[in-house]
This record gives sequence, C-alpha cells and structure tokens, in this order.
Amino acid sequence: MRRSPERAERLRRARPAPAVVHRAVRVTAAACAGFYTFRYGLDRPASATYALFAAVALGVLARVEGSARTRARTILWTLPAAWALVCLGTVLAVHSWAAALGMVGVGFAVSYGSVGGPRMVGLANGLQLLYILPCFPPYSPDTLPQRLLGVTAGLLLLAAAELLLWPEPAPPDYRGRLSRAALALAELADLAADACAGRATAPGAVTSAADRARARLDELRFSRVPVMERPAGAGAVDRALTHCAAALRYTGPQVLRILRLARPYPGAARLTAVTAQALRAAAAGLPRAGPVPDTGVLDRELADFDTARAALPGPDRTDPTDRTDPTDPAGRVRPALGTAALDSAEGARFVVRAVRVGRHAALPPDETPADQRPGPFWYAYDPAPLLWWRRFRANLTPRSVAFRNALRTAGALGAARLLAGGLDLSHGFWVLLATLTLMRTSAADTRTTLRPALVGTALGAAATAAVLLAVGEHPLVYALALPPVMLIAFTAGPALGPAWGQGLFTLVVALVFTQLAPASWRLAEARVVNVAAGAAIGLLAGLCAWPRGGAQDLRRRTAGLLEDSADAVRETVAVLTGTGHPGGALRRARNSTLLTEAMYAQYRCERHDPAGDGPNWQAAVLAGQHAVRGAEPLLARIPPGTAAPHRGGARALLGHADQVAAAFRRQAAALRAREPAGAAHPAVARARAALVAELDGPPPAPGTDGRVPLHAVDVAVWLAGLLDDLQQIHEPG
Repeated sequence: MRRSPERAERLRRARPAPAVVHRAVRVTAAACAGFYTFRYGLDRPASATYALFAAVALGVLARVEGSARTRARTILWTLPAAWALVCLGTVLAVHSWAAALGMVGVGFAVSYGSVGGPRMVGLANGLQLLYILPCFPPYSPDTLPQRLLGVTAGLLLLAAAELLLWPEPAPPDYRGRLSRAALALAELADLAADACAGRATAPGAVTSAADRARARLDELRFSRVPVMERPAGAGAVDRALTHCAAALRYTGPQVLRILRLARPYPGAARLTAVTAQALRAAAAGLPRAGPVPDTGVLDRELADFDTARAALPGPDRTDPTDRTDPTDPAGRVRPALGTAALDSAEGARFVVRAVRVGRHAALPPDETPADQRPGPFWYAYDPAPLLWWRRFRANLTPRSVAFRNALRTAGALGAARLLAGGLDLSHGFWVLLATLTLMRTSAADTRTTLRPALVGTALGAAATAAVLLAVGEHPLVYALALPPVMLIAFTAGPALGPAWGQGLFTLVVALVFTQLAPASWRLAEARVVNVAAGAAIGLLAGLCAWPRGGAQDLRRRTAGLLEDSADAVRETVAVLTGTGHPGGALRRARNSTLLTEAMYAQYRCERHDPAGDGPNWQAAVLAGQHAVRGAEPLLARIPPGTAAPHRGGARALLGHADQVAAAFRRQAAALRAREPAGAAHPAVARARAALVAELDGPPPAPGTDGRVPLHAVDVAVWLAGLLDDLQQIHEPG
C-alpha cells in the first residue's frame, strides 16, 4: 500500500532527530543510575529522588546547548545555585505562606536572570524545579544532607553522560554566521572596487554576489538564529558580536549603493578595495583561533580619502588622478559615491573593532569627545561586573520584557504554591511544575498548549491507573519498566508534541513514586487534578497579565524607538553643524533599540495571526538601528560644527533633519493609532523627494575657504537613507 505524500511528510516530521534520541539516552542513564544506586544500593530514598529529578531538571526542563564540554561545564557551574535552592526550599517548607513567598522571590530572581543571556534563559525552568521539589511537605530539615547528596550525584552523573554517551560536536555558532556574512560582503566590495576602477565584471556576477550577501546578512537576524546561539549576554564579547552584526547590516546597503552609483573614481576604488580587505580580515579573526584583525591600513586610507576629497576646491569633486566623466558632467553622482565609499569603510572599521573587542584585543583610547560619550564601544572599557550590573539595572522597568515576564512567572508560581498548600494536594509540586511548563507569554499561546497537555495527561493517567491495578505492589516490575518508559517519554515528547510528552511523563512519575512508597490508582487521579490546577493558574496568569503577549507592547515600544530616533537625528545634525550640543538623545535611542529588539524577539516566539501583523516590524527596528549606527560614524568622522561651512548650508541641513525627524514621529503616531500598512505617508515621500532632488541637483557651492562642503553631502545621504527605511515600514512584513 502506497503512502500519500502528506502522510509521508507527517511521518518524516514526527521522526525524532538523532540529537533528541541521544539526549534522551543521556538523561535516562544519569537519572536511573543515581536513582537505583541510592534507592536500592544505599537505601536512601531522599537522595534517590533528588538525584533523579536533578538530572531531569537540567537534562529535560532546561535547555543546555553547545558542545559536549560546554554542556558539561554549564551543568557543573549550576551546582552552587542548585545547593542554594534546595537549602532554601527545605527551610521554607515549614509553612505554606513561607514557601509561597520564597517561590515568588525565587521565581522572579531566576526568571529575571534571563536578561543575562540565553544560557540563563535555558536554565530557568530547571533551576525553578530545584526549589519547587523541596519546598513541599514533609518538612524535613534533617534530610537536607541527603537531598544535597542526591542533587550533587545527579548533576555529576548528567555531566559525565554528556561527555561519555554520544558526545555531540559543537553546533554552528554565531561567529560562523558573522564570518560568512563578512566574506560575502568582501566579495561584493571587490566587485564595487572594480566598478569604480573601470574594470568590467562578468555578467551576472554582481547580481549573484548581491544575493549571497543579502542571504548571509539575513542569517544574522535573531529571528533566524536559535535562542541558545544568540549573543545576547551582558558581557563585552556578546555585545561586540551583536555590534558586529549591526555594523555588517549597515555596511551591506552602502556597498550596494556604491555599485548603483559606480563611476570611474580611483580614490573610491582604492578605499573600497581596502574595505574588502578589512572585511576579510574580520572574517578570519572571528573564529577564536584566527588572527586578530587590525584597522591600521583602513584608518589611514579613510583619513587620506576624506582629506583629499574635502580639500578640492572645484565642483568637479575628483581626486588628481581622475578625468572628466562624460556620464556625469556636472559632478552630481560623485559626491554621493564618495559618501557611500566612506560609509562602507566606516562600517568595515566598526566591524573590525567589534571583532577585536570580541577577541579581547586592545583598543585605542575612546576617541569620542567628552560631551558625546559614551561612544559606540563604551562596553570595551568597563569591567564585566559593571556591565552585568548595568544590564540588570536597565531592565528594572515595566517596559522591559524580562521584568514583566519575571513578574508574571513569580505571581503564577506563588499562587500555585498557595493553592497546593491551602488545598493540601497530594504531590502538590506537580501543580507548580504544570504552571511552569505550560504557561506562555500570551493567553492565546497558553490555551493552544493547554488542550493537548490536558488530553495527554488524562490519557497518561488512564494508562497509569491500568498499570497500577494490573501490577499491584511489585516494585521490581516498576524498576525494570522505568528506563525504557523514560527513554520513550523523553524522545517522543520533543518529537510528537505536548500531548505525548505530558502523557508519557505521567507514567514516568508514577513508576518513580511506586518505588518510593506503595501507591494505588489514585496516584493517577492526583496527577490529573494537579496538572489541571497548574494549567488553570497558568491560563489565568496569561489572562490577567498582558494577555495579548508582545503584540501591543511591540507596537508601543517600536513607536517609542522611532520617537527616540527622531530626537537622535535632530541632535546629531545640530552637533555636526555647530548649532546645538549633545543632550543624550543618541544614548537614549541606543538603549531604546536594545529594548525594542528584545520585545521583537519575544513577539517572534509567539503564535499570532499573520494577517494581523500590521506593518513591517523588522523594517521599523532596522530604521531605529540605522539611525544610531549611521550617526555614530558621522560623529566620529566629522568634527562638531564643520558639516556646513556657512549658515545657509547649516540651515538647509537642519531643515532636512527636521523633516526626517517629523517623518519618524509621523510613523510613530501611525503605529500608535494602528493605521494599516499601505502606501508611505505623503510627508515621508515629500521629504525624501526634496533630499533626492538636492543630491541629484547642482553641486553645493564652495565655502569661504574654497572647499566644497562634502560633509554636508554625507549627512544628506544618511538622512535620505533613513527615509528609505521609513518607506519600507509601510510594506507588509
């Protein structure tokens, strides 16, 4: 009988991946080895229980990624935290209210620790269980040494299993993605240099190289990266890798602009070729064993090119080796071409410096003027404890995703502990475990997970009751059945979904507790009641605390980012033209970008109706990023007050900046008003048309010193690019 294609596809998707099977084998081996050793070899039931659940907590509930050595090291690092949580839970189990208060504190602290990066996110559920288990009766502080012994043995066995049983190679990390993107951009920059040098390229070479570069840059988006691979930690290395990705994504459009504007221009050709070399050096230096790149050659070429083009008095804007370009007799294209070459080189320099920070290499002293600090690489000059403190302090606000999720988790777990204690539920820790594993960031997600989980639990309970009635009090049967059932449960759960996971885990816990004390079929009944109670609490928490998940918050946060970006644009142009002073707008926009990126990452993890997505959220986040990343190199390259050599030019730039800032604010207002995605607002189109007309029109007149105000062109090109970003927001995502 032939299988239909649809059925074959379903079977293929349901087949567990080898990594899932290997992990199930490791957890089963560690949990059963510890449980059997203490239960039957040493007759220590408390140690047996904690050895098994410690292995399950860190092996199943937690998400520990990386190579075998990395996973084992992470598990060993959690030992002090595991000891502290078991001690705290054991002491606070004296009263239900004390245990509930402790649950609120532990729930908030462990969940809020996710601001420290993906490793903390992955460990959160496992660490929560290590407090949940001892905070329930019986109150037995005298068994604390046995509990600590069991937890220690369970985690040590799990770490040993990670190293010895099917050790997996290290997965591709974010450094590899960055390296591939830098190489693709270097290839594209080589073609741009050839075009500026007048050298012909093979037909289709530019198109294929541009497609590869776009694909590699798209791989850097956090929505395309598994959570555990994202460099989202508070340390300097993770910040540098994130900065490197942002700089690469800024550099890509600048190189493409060079290709669009390409004319014979030897100076731009040299600078773009050096940019390609710098990008290759960065790609080679991203792996930990590669050579550390340097920006010396690029710094000199940047300075020489900027000085040479700004010192030329005539409207020709060519360096001494250039000849008249018959396709651009008025010199309209070359100012923008020179700006694109400078911008791409500045982006490459940021990439190289970010790589140096990620490799713990020395950086020159912060060149940012005192009134404009902190500079873009401020984190490279601060000690790690200070960086972590700033990250935790910055997220202590209701605007933070981590803070709000920590409040929701703490409230739900505290309520679950009070309910379990007040109703004196048998095996009440199942209530908290269900709340912890089934609660989602939105009520819709919780409801979607709830139905299969309850159905699976009910079916698992029915199977458990049948087994208990059929086998009776024969611990040897349960002991023999535990390893294969545990292996199947930990394999089928990730592959087949929450229904299978909850159902088989119900059978697993029944097999465990029947070996610790005589049990009847009512154990299955208690399991169903407790899971239903925990799921109900999780659902209520989702309904009472931000039931719509991240959608509404993303709208407000993105609108705030665009408003902060408007202030940063206006302030940056005022500083560059000498008509204003730094007031912290760029720093606020930088912080707003980080908060919005976190909110967008949560939004992408939720289920939502694509038809209700609204505007292109990714384009909105990129508009804010480009406002910050574009302002940083301009402030670093252009001395304050020198962007326009006369008042008329300064007024013109400020007028354009006001138009761009107004366009940012108009888009922010449209987001707040829930205006549908569609054609760009006329104000955005008019502002962009005015800037493009000026860039394409006659060259600006020389200043009183005879020099052409090319820095004004640099600023105008940046502003026009921001308007292009705003127009993309109106396109559906």
